[in-house]
Amino acid sequence: MTQIHHRFAEVDGRQLYYREAGPADAPVIVLLHGFPASSFMFRRLIPMLADRWHVIAPDLLGFGHSDMPLVDEFDYSFEALTDLTQELLDRLGVGRFAMYVQDYGAPIGWRLALRRPEAVTAIVSQSGNAYDDGLNEAFFETQRGYWREQTRETEAVARQALTLEATRWQYVTGVADESVVDPDTWEGDYGLLTRPGSDRVQLRLFADYATNIDLYPDVQRYFRESQVPLLAVWGRNDPVFDPAGAEAFVKDLPRAEVHLLDGGHFLLESALDEVVPILRAFFTDRLRNE
Repeated sequence: MTQIHHRFAEVDGRQLYYREAGPADAPVIVLLHGFPASSFMFRRLIPMLADRWHVIAPDLLGFGHSDMPLVDEFDYSFEALTDLTQELLDRLGVGRFAMYVQDYGAPIGWRLALRRPEAVTAIVSQSGNAYDDGLNEAFFETQRGYWREQTRETEAVARQALTLEATRWQYVTGVADESVVDPDTWEGDYGLLTRPGSDRVQLRLFADYATNIDLYPDVQRYFRESQVPLLAVWGRNDPVFDPAGAEAFVKDLPRAEVHLLDGGHFLLESALDEVVPILRAFFTDRLRNE
């Protein structure tokens, strides 16, 4: 049975939590979670990979078991979260790694790759967008007003994403049988969202999200220049990032693999058994020389 270690590391004066498993000398796979989740979203995936690879799944600052300094104590942005993630990997001695990115994990991963393109051996994107094509307008049109201007009115709209109803919606929308999704997922995430000060943290990141879209041309250039091995595995019913976001990778990475599976935004909750063989085949092929 795979042993998963639950660890903390002090990075720039902050405690960052991470899950770690697998042989110490094996190729590294870094799992980067999305909103409003944490490394908990990878709890069932880690044992499926750690027999062969060294898996590290951190909680971003402000999420999960990592510290959550208030907004007057830390200037939250995706650049700042990337800084901490990079420092954590440096602290753990990770020089080269493959990454699995989902939702917020994607802009963190893209920044890591842009900073050190030679460090990234392969990428799996699961609802980790890098093209305008994937932005579901029904979802993002409610967010764009807050990106442009933070007013009482736009904040009220943005805050709707912090409700229990919206959290559950992300997990079950697009899933054919909602009963396969563990309620501990959305209940746990919502519990963390209701911590004192968490709302201001999330609103700060909501406002900064536009910088991720501004980064898309640089990310696409990185794809073209590096031809990094990439697998897109996507819920075809994802209500946040359309399947067009998965299919768009082949514009710049003609050899990218694209798999659209029955499911929604948190595909691992309903389609883990389908995702794992695809991941294992991809990593076996792409990391064989690492």
